Amino acid sequence: MNMIEKARGIAKRIADTMNPYSWITSARNRMFDTGILQSRTFPVPTICIGNISVGGTGKTPHTEYLIKLLNSRFNIAVLSRGYGRKSTGYILANTDTPMETIGDEPFQIKSKFNDITVAVCEKRAVGIERIVSEAQGTDVILLDDAFQHRYVKAGVNILLIDSSRPIWQDCILPFGRMRESMRGIERADIAIMTKCDSLTKEQAELCRNHIKSFKNIPVFFSRMRYGELFPLFTQDKKEISCDTEVLLVTGIARPIPLKHEIERRGAKTRLLGYADHHNFTVSDFVHIEKEFKRIKGEDRIIVTTEKDAARILQYPDIPQAIKEHIHVMPIEVEILNGEGEVFNKMILDYVAENSRNS
Repeated sequence: MNMIEKARGIAKRIADTMNPYSWITSARNRMFDTGILQSRTFPVPTICIGNISVGGTGKTPHTEYLIKLLNSRFNIAVLSRGYGRKSTGYILANTDTPMETIGDEPFQIKSKFNDITVAVCEKRAVGIERIVSEAQGTDVILLDDAFQHRYVKAGVNILLIDSSRPIWQDCILPFGRMRESMRGIERADIAIMTKCDSLTKEQAELCRNHIKSFKNIPVFFSRMRYGELFPLFTQDKKEISCDTEVLLVTGIARPIPLKHEIERRGAKTRLLGYADHHNFTVSDFVHIEKEFKRIKGEDRIIVTTEKDAARILQYPDIPQAIKEHIHVMPIEVEILNGEGEVFNKMILDYVAENSRNS
């Protein structure tokens, strides 16, 4: 560890020590650790996909990775809080459930995998009880963003850490983006460093050592693999070339990697970024149309993400001048260093061994 990292570590510890939010989260965790607050287990395999940082680690793509891995062999349910939804309580989604009722990420998952069970509930224990009773035959429940929801003790806790902003270089809210201290690593069963496209072997080893200093768990590395663009409203599919000019419209936590990917494909790109989970309004589309008209060339398109596309589809009156130009960039997760099969086997074995039908 060099002097800069040592200085960062000292500054981080001082900030966390003086942080009231840190005191609250630490006290809460101690209450669960000592049994004052109770964690529940359930007779169905449960896998939590979560993080310690606020947003931007890739929970939804990693959840979709697990769905694709498990879907051919097991009956899957996904349970989420449903961040940003205009409803409360437990809701079991169907193919007609509107996005505002369940939230953009559960809506995206149900739209892509309509044969699986998708539900939302703020109280995950209640949600699991309802799924077990209503979606009989469920073999495994994926808990989206439930790492801090300790009223449920998942069978496998997968902790995602953004390699471009690792938690050991961050501070607890409100001074940084961490939801709790790094001791949260001790609850993880598997760690995945995400967005590792440019991570060197030395940096990867440093990450592994940081994690294993808290708990000796398997550490994997992943990256986002971007697919081919597809049109959101038309059948007129367009390709990106060095002559293409792109208006990138996003409401996600970290849009810069996507911008870099589009530029890597040769296009000139202008980012029009909104806050994470942003719900688009009339004025937003007026602004998007205005910015798109500023691009004078003929080879021009609007690109957005799958999560943003789910929200855009809910808006009834998108201007025709931009509607036919909107394309979506899909992403999926790739486990690096030839360790995908190792990771897959760990997950498949856990579900097979703990399924009620095993």
